[in-house]
Amino acid sequence: MTDIIVLIPARMASTRLPGKPLAEIAGQPMIVHVLRRAEAAKLGPVVVATDSPEIAAAVDKSGGRAVMTRADHASGSDRIFEALGKADPHAKAGIVVNVQGDLPTIDPAHIAAALGPLSDLAVDIATLAAPITRPEERTNPNVVKIAGSPVGPGRLRALYFSRATVPSGDGPLYHHIGLYAYRRAALERFVKLPASPLEQREKLEQLRALEAGMRVDVAIVDTVPLGVDTPEDLETARAMLTKGA
Repeated sequence: MTDIIVLIPARMASTRLPGKPLAEIAGQPMIVHVLRRAEAAKLGPVVVATDSPEIAAAVDKSGGRAVMTRADHASGSDRIFEALGKADPHAKAGIVVNVQGDLPTIDPAHIAAALGPLSDLAVDIATLAAPITRPEERTNPNVVKIAGSPVGPGRLRALYFSRATVPSGDGPLYHHIGLYAYRRAALERFVKLPASPLEQREKLEQLRALEAGMRVDVAIVDTVPLGVDTPEDLETARAMLTKGA
């Protein structure tokens, strides 16, 4: 494996929970919880990519590192690509891990697990999924599913991502977890591609990679981390982390 850098995109704008990276959870801003869990994965340097001086200040106060990015990025992928050039200007890191800034309960071992598929040189991008165990998630459009072909124990080659219930028929369904590990060249190629037809139809950025012929493999983990998108999610995260979850 080549050198690795972990980047965490974070911005203050959120329609359902404005300012959520700085929301207090168990005495610390949410972004600091994510930072600490990414550091605990022990993969390489961890850097927060933000357009907010307030987020950067909170990260600096915690002893972490933040880099400022433009405010007009369309996606977290675009933000981390800009941040990559600032945080690693000499291109030492060949693998870039994108950890979403609203996952304060993410297991550090799961962050590390995302690197597994990249041991295969044919894989451009790696991501995570967990088996769906709750019946209501099978038809929930907010739960993104993966249709893929098994390529080894605990690993799939992604064929499609959808908000629909895919694949149909008997067998497990998988809940996609929005954490990605990119080869540096793959990230650079990805952000330069135009939005693809299926990406625009499903509102799922990762379909752009598949439509461009890039290979995306999936490491299967046992649980889905809590994503904080609403005030109710925030209270759940506070309860979990106050108990030391």
